[in-house]
Amino acid sequence: MAPVSPVISKLKVALKLSISRLRMAQQKEEALAKVNRRQMAQLLENGKEESARIRVENVIRQDIAVELMEILELYCELLLARIGLLDAKECDPGLEEAVKSLIYAAPRSEIKELHQVRQLLVEKYGKEFAMTAIENSDGKVSERVLKKLRVEPPEERLVMLYLKEIARTYNIEWGVTPSTPPPPGDDDDEPSTGLKERTKEAPLSVDGKEAELSLATPPKALRSPIHVAPPSPTTENLHPIIKMPDPPRFQAKPPVLAKPVARPAPITKPSDDDDLARRFAALGGLKK
Repeated sequence: MAPVSPVISKLKVALKLSISRLRMAQQKEEALAKVNRRQMAQLLENGKEESARIRVENVIRQDIAVELMEILELYCELLLARIGLLDAKECDPGLEEAVKSLIYAAPRSEIKELHQVRQLLVEKYGKEFAMTAIENSDGKVSERVLKKLRVEPPEERLVMLYLKEIARTYNIEWGVTPSTPPPPGDDDDEPSTGLKERTKEAPLSVDGKEAELSLATPPKALRSPIHVAPPSPTTENLHPIIKMPDPPRFQAKPPVLAKPVARPAPITKPSDDDDLARRFAALGGLKK
């Protein structure tokens, strides 16, 4: 197996670094584009349409740059996957578009690793090959790459499409034709609400005195927001409510409230019969 040339070894490393750098640059540009879209949405919401139309061109250019970097990344991956074909003296026809597109687009990119790839490709295939790619005299450079690298203002239609999409994404009412208001008195198309239905109902007939009483006296069902629970039947309660158990289940003894006080026996007077008996006894003694 023939040894790999030093140019191919360097090109392999440069292609790997270019792929990594292109991916990082895409992520950076996408993050900046999100911030710019949010700013465009704020301008549209504040009614600054002219300023939004001018600044949205930067968003369009950022998206075009991201798409260009995606294409160049695919070309670098293709050359890295077919690195063995690059060792030939002449450029393979299947790789000619990728090689010439990278040579054409690298000077217009800020990726330094792509500049190194371009330099190694020019060193590999010669200056004449490189001049053909830079001038695109044979038309081998990708049309997509040429289109992304054109310096021209975006079309008005594209600007409007961007603004409408930004407004739709951020839920901003812009560029929407207002609907024609319904004629007065026609409520068929209006959404029905509980409030509207209640206003259509006929008022209740209430006498004047009853209305005054209803306003002056609150209903009994209402309760004060500050509610204190009644005290439980304990020693602190002066009037406890004691519930007696049912007699069949349990016979409770009556509570002893106080010890009965011994009262003196009543003094009885002698009856008339006792008095007569005592007198008869006294008469008998006298007779003896």
